[in-house]
Amino acid sequence: MRRDGILIIGTGLAGLFLALKLAPRRVTVLSQAPLGQASASAWAQGGLAAALAPEDDPQLHAQDTVAAGAGLVDPAVAALIAHEGPARVIDLVALGVPFDRTPNGRLAQSLEAAHSKPRVVRVAGDLAGKAIMDALIAAARAAPHIDIVENKRARVLLRDANGRVCGALCEDGTRFEAGETILATGGAGGLYAVTTNPVEAQGQGLAMSARAGALIGDPEFVQFHPTAIDIGRDPAPLATEALRGEGAQLINGKGESFVDALAPRDVVARAIHLERAASRGAFLDAREAVGSHFPRTFPTVFAACMSAGLDPRLAPIPVAPAAHYHMGGVVTDVWGRTTLDGLWAVGECASTGAHGANRLASNSLLEAVVFAHRIADRLREAETAAPLPIENEPPPPVLPDAPRTELRQLMQAHAGVVRDAKGLTQALDRVRALCETHGEAHPLVAARLILTAALSRKESRGAHFRSDFPHAADPHRSFLTRNDAAAAA
Repeated sequence: MRRDGILIIGTGLAGLFLALKLAPRRVTVLSQAPLGQASASAWAQGGLAAALAPEDDPQLHAQDTVAAGAGLVDPAVAALIAHEGPARVIDLVALGVPFDRTPNGRLAQSLEAAHSKPRVVRVAGDLAGKAIMDALIAAARAAPHIDIVENKRARVLLRDANGRVCGALCEDGTRFEAGETILATGGAGGLYAVTTNPVEAQGQGLAMSARAGALIGDPEFVQFHPTAIDIGRDPAPLATEALRGEGAQLINGKGESFVDALAPRDVVARAIHLERAASRGAFLDAREAVGSHFPRTFPTVFAACMSAGLDPRLAPIPVAPAAHYHMGGVVTDVWGRTTLDGLWAVGECASTGAHGANRLASNSLLEAVVFAHRIADRLREAETAAPLPIENEPPPPVLPDAPRTELRQLMQAHAGVVRDAKGLTQALDRVRALCETHGEAHPLVAARLILTAALSRKESRGAHFRSDFPHAADPHRSFLTRNDAAAAA
């Protein structure tokens, strides 16, 4: 590709929406798998949060976002995504996303945990991610300015003699040079043995950026979705939070309710973790709240349950916390620029300040489209810096299956819903040993960043809970500084 072109690495919601918004500028998009596969965006069930209703207000949405983030959300960024969100929903409607409607034709909106108003737009109850991705894939394939390259996994960010990022080297040795490079590589849930993400999501963007010297922010904050369906599958199917918004209750094996079903995700995840650790089990009971309507209102969840011989109309759904979303990532400004010239980041791999220590439900798709639009506004007609010679850098090794499995078990055991210094140190020592044996493979680098930051944050905040430091170190501060110490780990 041309050295003055734009390269997007990743084909989830953030990458494809950005590519479409860049028109008419030429853009190349790299997909590590056939388009639509290995992307967590297509699996998103709940939907996209936006203050669209007359009785709602973007300022309320921003306040809910700040409150959920446990002191680490940047209030300016929360206000930014909340105010720009409604326009981006309209963009998706224009692209053909069939959001659910009320009988009078308005966009239907549901209530999810920690939102003060119903503001989540959905598709067929729990098919929002798939419907959005289907629309974006169709539009991207038809767009003359977009070149889609499938089955190309980026391994190294190319840099010139001044350190400016100018493309990527792929696993098969193919080079894609570019004037501007945008990471839309998704999250890191695949580092855990129990996850709702594609297992391929193992922090590739995080590792590539750290290797190149980019600043990494808050990698310790991994959100665990409270209600993955516990039927022994990898990845675990998800029981959307919208079920609890409809009135489904969380009960243990004795039928006792043990937590407010609409409490923030970190609170619910820990409560479920404790019930399971005490051998009481945890179940999502939607028999009364949804009942016979299950096949129509939540078809994805219903199909997953039935495939395991479980009828959620008749029995509670066994659930467990699962690694779901990475709040940390490559630090960006409000336009998506990272600390490296020529490199931008968008979506889950970015740390924009929008999610803090605990992402508000359905804000992930919102942040992705808002920041994709903002990056496109900056790059659509921007001039590219004059090219310099590219420095050659060998790609990192690929981690073999056996140590990859061990790594996922380590992260699950020691960097999960509840953590402590002993377990984090044990895991970090083992990851360092694996690096000595297998080299600086991307999953090992990403895991090391998460573990190092988790060990250094000697408090409990949001999704990061330390049993040896169970309280917030400074609960009265309204906006804390990111944890950037792990960038050099």
